[in-house]
Amino acid sequence: MKRVRRWSFGVVALAVLGSCVGPPERPVPVATPAPPPPAPLPLPPLGEIVLTGALSQGGLVAGTAPAGVTRLSLDGVPVPIAPDGRFIIAFDRDAGPQALLVASADDGRSVSRTLAIAPRQWNISRLSSLPKYPVPLPQFTQVRPAELARIDAARRDDTGAEGWRQPMIWPAAGRISTMFGSQRIYRNGEKGSYHSGSDVAVPTGTPVRAPADGVVVLATDHPFTLEGNLLMIDHGMGLNSALMHLSRIVVRTGDRVTRGEVVAYSGGTGRATGPHLHWGLRWRDARIDPVLAAGAMPGRGVE
Repeated sequence: MKRVRRWSFGVVALAVLGSCVGPPERPVPVATPAPPPPAPLPLPPLGEIVLTGALSQGGLVAGTAPAGVTRLSLDGVPVPIAPDGRFIIAFDRDAGPQALLVASADDGRSVSRTLAIAPRQWNISRLSSLPKYPVPLPQFTQVRPAELARIDAARRDDTGAEGWRQPMIWPAAGRISTMFGSQRIYRNGEKGSYHSGSDVAVPTGTPVRAPADGVVVLATDHPFTLEGNLLMIDHGMGLNSALMHLSRIVVRTGDRVTRGEVVAYSGGTGRATGPHLHWGLRWRDARIDPVLAAGAMPGRGVE
């Protein structure tokens, strides 16, 4: 009987002990870190900048930027781009041997092109016995500042014209009597200003036509001291024409003109030794050779 009691006690003790032990703990789930997002694919490089025209001193160049480009600069100076990616640039008569054209997109991509600017030979006349400047008349010094102010204001007028997209035509057909870029060297080696346009020898009263579509930004109501009766046309994107020494102007400031439209008649007003048309062409501050912009004079030669 004693042995039976001890065994019963042990069973009861085990039962009581077992009742104190809770259910087995469930394992705590461990969060698995999400895989990193895949690295973005590299953007394709921008295409090439396409250029057409004369990469030379006095040259006018048309271009097309690659798709996606929103900014363009030439030697660090911004160049406007049309919505279709087209633009123009030009190089002054004294431009250096190289220029850097950079096109950029908003996503950080960019493409650049180093332009080699071809040098040119200019017609230089040496007049060693003459001084550089004649003594200016008092009237000239009084009126010239106001004339220059009007010319500068006209060149800054951005009309949104689209003529810069067109091939240019000569405003009058005739013998080119003075070429762009020609220059005189006076006594003591002093250099005169180079000729900033092309002179076309035509009789007074020859019709003068718009070289391209544009908006008239200056039509003088009296002859200027040097330019005579002066007509300036904005072709857009910083490109403008100046037609000088006119006998008569038949359009007004603000008028829209089309390529080939008669806008004036030639003459010999201002500082001119005879009747002729001076055509000056500029992109911003760069003076352009009209021969490179409009091609050779149709059916004519050069003196």
